[in-house]
Amino acid sequence: MSARAVRHPRLVFGAVVVAFVVLLGLLADVVSPQDPLRQNLAAKLMPPGSHERGWGWHLLGTDHLGRDILSRMVHGARVSLFVAVVAVLISGAIGTAVGLLSGYRGGRVDDVLMRVTEVQLACPFILLALAVAAVLRPNLRNTVVVLAISGWVIYAKVVRSRVLSLRESEFLAAARALGASGSRLVLRHLLPNMLSTCIVLATVEAARMIILESALSFLGLGVQPPNASWGGMLRDGKLYTVTNTPPTRPQAPKTSLLDKVLAPLRREEPAASPQR
Repeated sequence: MSARAVRHPRLVFGAVVVAFVVLLGLLADVVSPQDPLRQNLAAKLMPPGSHERGWGWHLLGTDHLGRDILSRMVHGARVSLFVAVVAVLISGAIGTAVGLLSGYRGGRVDDVLMRVTEVQLACPFILLALAVAAVLRPNLRNTVVVLAISGWVIYAKVVRSRVLSLRESEFLAAARALGASGSRLVLRHLLPNMLSTCIVLATVEAARMIILESALSFLGLGVQPPNASWGGMLRDGKLYTVTNTPPTRPQAPKTSLLDKVLAPLRREEPAASPQR
């Protein structure tokens, strides 16, 4: 174990949780004990640890349609990972490009782009999701589109402020004196200095995307039944939080969602110095 791992145990714990969830999502078809879409009303609402003849054990029980909760949680992890990764990549690419252009060019270009980002920030996320659901059919693809559209502004703001702090630095002045073009200054000198900031920001944003995807699925605007998603499982399980149903049924997806969201936030990243 490295010295840094000893000094930062939360970093190790968060990395282990994230790696476990990623591996679980990638191997969902292999590690899932049963088909997450198989229904059996005769076996509905079985408690954790129950055994169904001909189908095996239900370690976390079954839902109101007799589907295995553990299998649906595993496949729901794949959905959350897919949405988080794709939405973060799209929003990060758009926001970083806008922030670089706005911060480097300045002037009227900066004013226009920043007014656009402020308009986007003023638009409530749930209103945007409802508009997309009304115009388009709610599904996984449209969920990614909504999250990407709502997430690029934070990258633009952070990258722009970073570019403004580096725009008049000595190493950029030296590059200009050597005849470097504007595109070379941005791609060769400014962009590498944005990577550490964007990586840390993407870590936080990935957790936020998981929460927002679960919220949309909970409201019926995200992943549609019968496909497994943690938000959909919370929606199905909310009816049993006030009954005598075993508490594992509604709490299992809540626990997985909480662990997956908090694990990346336990990381501690050192401040990076500008690369020249």
